[in-house]
Amino acid sequence: MTGRIRLSRSLALVALLACAIAAQAGDAPAPVATISQDALSARQAAADGTLVVLDVRTPEEYATGHVPGAINIPHGEVEARLAELAPARDQDVVVYCLAGKRAALALEVLQKAGFTKLRHLDGDMQAWRANDRPVERAPERGPPPAML
Repeated sequence: MTGRIRLSRSLALVALLACAIAAQAGDAPAPVATISQDALSARQAAADGTLVVLDVRTPEEYATGHVPGAINIPHGEVEARLAELAPARDQDVVVYCLAGKRAALALEVLQKAGFTKLRHLDGDMQAWRANDRPVERAPERGPPPAML
């Protein structure tokens, strides 16, 4: 019986270590803090040059109205377009989508890429519109606004 107990303990220890290693490998990035709509509006009103606002909705959604000054990179393209965002790596980057899911995906990509000053817009675009905040619309023709 003693041999069986040792074997059981050894197997339990191996299983525990395997679980710990798997948990570390699969750790999700730390949660990103939110920024309130009031705080974002105040920083925009102060013409804060250290702020980048990133809309990760589709170009069609962006064209119908977006947070003033926001740049548009759809969430599915963020990883492929990291080079465009590289100048903002150490700046405050506020990310939003319509309701939060796509912003969360984009924020995870940005965290893994080393962006350190990330914020998620509280309530995303749904709340921005519900609170009658100002929106910009993309021009009818021509290229989108300058990236950074």
